[in-house]
Amino acid sequence: MGPLVVVLSVAVLLLTFGMIATLLLVVRRTSGLAPQSGKPSAEQLQAVHEELEQARQEAGEIRGKAESDAEEILRRSEAAAESAARMRREVEEEGRILKSELKELRADLERRESRLAEREERLDEEARRQAEHQRKLAEDETRLADRKAELLQIEDERRALLERVAGLTAAQAKAELVREIENQAKREATLIIREIEGQARKEGEKRAAKIVTLAVQRVAAEQTAESVVSVLHLPGDEMKGRIIGREGRNIRAFESTTGVNLIIDDTPEAVLLSCFDPVRRETARLTLEKLVLDGRIHPQRIEEAHERSRAEVQDLCARAGEDALVELGITDMHPELTLLLGQLRYRTSYGQNVLKHLIESAHIAGIMAAELKLDQRLMKRCALLHDIGKALTHEVEGSHALIGAEIARRYGESEDVVHAIEAHHNEVEVRTVEAVLTQAADAISGSRPGARRESLEAYVKRLERLEEIAQSYEGVEKVFAMQAGREIRVMVKPDAIDDIQAQVIARDVAKQVEEELTYPGQIRITVVRESRATEFAR
Repeated sequence: MGPLVVVLSVAVLLLTFGMIATLLLVVRRTSGLAPQSGKPSAEQLQAVHEELEQARQEAGEIRGKAESDAEEILRRSEAAAESAARMRREVEEEGRILKSELKELRADLERRESRLAEREERLDEEARRQAEHQRKLAEDETRLADRKAELLQIEDERRALLERVAGLTAAQAKAELVREIENQAKREATLIIREIEGQARKEGEKRAAKIVTLAVQRVAAEQTAESVVSVLHLPGDEMKGRIIGREGRNIRAFESTTGVNLIIDDTPEAVLLSCFDPVRRETARLTLEKLVLDGRIHPQRIEEAHERSRAEVQDLCARAGEDALVELGITDMHPELTLLLGQLRYRTSYGQNVLKHLIESAHIAGIMAAELKLDQRLMKRCALLHDIGKALTHEVEGSHALIGAEIARRYGESEDVVHAIEAHHNEVEVRTVEAVLTQAADAISGSRPGARRESLEAYVKRLERLEEIAQSYEGVEKVFAMQAGREIRVMVKPDAIDDIQAQVIARDVAKQVEEELTYPGQIRITVVRESRATEFAR
């Protein structure tokens, strides 16, 4: 009610002030109209009466307006009072909520403080336990240090006693122990290596046997050992006299022109042509064959026939090289390489025709490359050209492998081919798979039975060196080279060599043979350790 009373009081005051102002206005106007002397006239009274009426109306309007303003003010004050009451209620509600939340927060804070206090107590307890544990550890370390010093003293005394008893110093005993451990480790390593090698050899031999047998089976060809002598059959023995000529004139002219020795002996209807150069020997054979067919034999005819035979041999060489390329499916080879390849048709290595050997090696290499998922054309090219240097070994000094590599490089062959050529006799370290397969194909073609033969002197020297290598090892009693040098049988002393050491000797002998000797195929090293027990009955 306080605000309502204030509003009504204000309204009454405003109404009173309005009426007073109206009356003052009327009095002022009336006093202005009154004359200085005498009574007012009727018009003046009428005018005053009208102004009074008008002032009364204006006062009524002012009063009505004041009342309406008072009512409006009353309504607004009531709305303000309701709003204030609502706000008071809301504030009281929010205060209650805040008090409840504050109470909860205070309770939560008290709980957390309680937990923190408990945790601090536990940490203090744990710190006390850790300090106690550290103290015990320090005491244990002190005791261990004392015990270690005692043990070291005892160990020194024991070592000194052992040195006096054994007659060895600590360093000598250590060296002896190291040697014993090293020997034991070698024995165990040899056992492990032998087991691993056995498994690897079993799988590898099966795989290699499949590849090699397949390759050899598909290209196995007849091989005839060739020598430095050619035989020419004559239609009759009277032709020998015509070949010799008057006082040996024809045979001297023939040998001088061809550079080939002509041997006429008691063999019926045949003469022999002997020369280390197979191309010259073949040229001489064709020359003599033409002279025999023609029947006219004299120095001029010999020179003419020799010139024609040389041209014919050159054509045969070129054709032989082209035929080899066609057979192997190799294209885009330099013409000079093709000609050199054809010249190998008349050259031999240990009695084996070199061109046939190259073709056979190329077939073998191609088949092995196919089995191993490699480039067959590249492998055939490597194997076909690996002995190309033999065409010039009588003209250029050096190994045929290095000569062949230089020729191949000069005529634009790839580095893989060049490396396979120069490395097929291990004169250059092998770096590619192609070089390894080239070596394998060369060995297979040259080592199979009947492919090659070697001189008796080289054969005897190789056998002697094989026995010398095996005999040089300690504990070896007897050595026998068997199967034409393809197997070495090593007899060891059973009381000096055990089974593991016998395996080591076999491995070392094989390694030394590989490093020092050159041979076709492979050589088997068999170490035999035989134990015998002998007693006498009396």
